[in-house]
Amino acid sequence: MFVKIISTALILIIVFMGVKQGWAMISGKPEMAQMLGRFHFNRQAVLINGIVTMLSAMLILFPRTFVVGNFFMAVAILLILCLQLSLKDLKGAAIELPFLLMNLAAIFLQHPLAKTN
Repeated sequence: MFVKIISTALILIIVFMGVKQGWAMISGKPEMAQMLGRFHFNRQAVLINGIVTMLSAMLILFPRTFVVGNFFMAVAILLILCLQLSLKDLKGAAIELPFLLMNLAAIFLQHPLAKTN
């Protein structure tokens, strides 16, 4: 029971952060455009990244697409993390690392509504 509560809280945090960051990319918030502009992302690339982030956050909510949603979000976070490292920005990469670990922990804990055999 305790694991399901932790898993539910983790899922809610991941989904909230995914929707928040995805919306910031889609709506073209200046901070997001500036951060992704460092990687030479044009407007379309930022928009696609935002859409993928929001869709993956929505996929995490459902037990059948839980792993796929976490995988897509982890890939998007890993992309940003690797781009930060390519610019030798260790602080930026360190900021992304906990978000990647949250997705991996969520996969390990599994969806709280999933049927276990």
